[in-house]
Amino acid sequence: MKTLLFSTLYPSSVRPIHGIFVETRLRELLKTGEVQAKVVAPVPWFPSTNKRFGEYAQFAATPKHEVRNGIDVHHPRYLLLPKVGMTLAPLAMALGALPTVRRLQREGFDFDLIDAHYYYPDGVAAGLLARWLGKPFVVTARGTDLNLIPQYALPRRWILQTAERASASIGVCQALMDSLRELGAQPDKLHTLRNGVDLERFVPEDRSVARERLGLPVQGRYLLSVGHLIERKGHHIAIEALASLPGVTLLIAGAGPEEGALKTLAARLGVADRVRWAGVVPQTELKWWYSAADVLALCSSREGWANVLLEAMACGTPVIATNIWGTPEVVSTPAAGALLARRDPAALAAAWMDLHTHLHRREYTRAHAETFSWDATTQGQLRLFTRVINPAKGTA
Repeated sequence: MKTLLFSTLYPSSVRPIHGIFVETRLRELLKTGEVQAKVVAPVPWFPSTNKRFGEYAQFAATPKHEVRNGIDVHHPRYLLLPKVGMTLAPLAMALGALPTVRRLQREGFDFDLIDAHYYYPDGVAAGLLARWLGKPFVVTARGTDLNLIPQYALPRRWILQTAERASASIGVCQALMDSLRELGAQPDKLHTLRNGVDLERFVPEDRSVARERLGLPVQGRYLLSVGHLIERKGHHIAIEALASLPGVTLLIAGAGPEEGALKTLAARLGVADRVRWAGVVPQTELKWWYSAADVLALCSSREGWANVLLEAMACGTPVIATNIWGTPEVVSTPAAGALLARRDPAALAAAWMDLHTHLHRREYTRAHAETFSWDATTQGQLRLFTRVINPAKGTA
């Protein structure tokens, strides 16, 4: 079968870790040899690549076409207008991508199905393309697209219309599909296919070796926080918790607009000397940071299915995470780690102390992660896509 993956959440040479989980799921699917795929990942139009424009400059610098891991990726532009961008984004995105999609068809890639990721605006735009081109489509929900955006009346209506027109909706956790059902979607169209973890890339490395490799003192206790440096990822909570965790060093891997404010916070609290800033860490290097840490903290206010949790556990490192959405489906055994009683520094410090009192062996944490391989998700996709393309052959 031939699929067209459609999503703004896809990595590029300019933003190599943006939407890496979408790329990973596609790569796992392609390993079966039963699917051919191309990617259309629209990017907002912006006139300048000057770095002072931050993320907008990255949009402008994104190549219109590239090959990543053997996969053709196209980045058509669409117009994202200030103030009205959220409302008009689905139509603008679909119109911007349409010439690229039609060109792919003329060149011989007449795909069977559109595989869209992120419900709004991407999934709604994919629904428009599917209607214009006469193709079936499937949408995967990933987090804020269903746990935040439906608070707005017009996007909520378009999400529900798209769910009705789609052949199927997929959630990376059961909580997201429960939410879509509560909004009014047809239950028989809802499927949960959880993200897996790359058990070959993320493996436990000797803790002392990992710390030496990263230039960290071998003796010590380390708490790791990974993610974009924005408020909802909760890095500030980990920094504030250090005041109650003497002798603990916080490792922060990521970059983003809140970096300056976070460094100011650490200095004001007198813990700046116990915070190590790693910047953006390539996926190929993350295993060393996970292996060096005693615990990973994820204090997010919103998460659909946080891949960093599984990655850390695959490296034998337990986690402490906010008790939201799909996270309880990941942190579901004592060997996995602990869920925060509240999203605040005191709860994080208490969870750290409790976890160290009842710390499980690293191989038990790894064994928990091994129950989340990609195999089940990949086979679930194949069955679902086959049923959508050819109902007579497919099975649910």
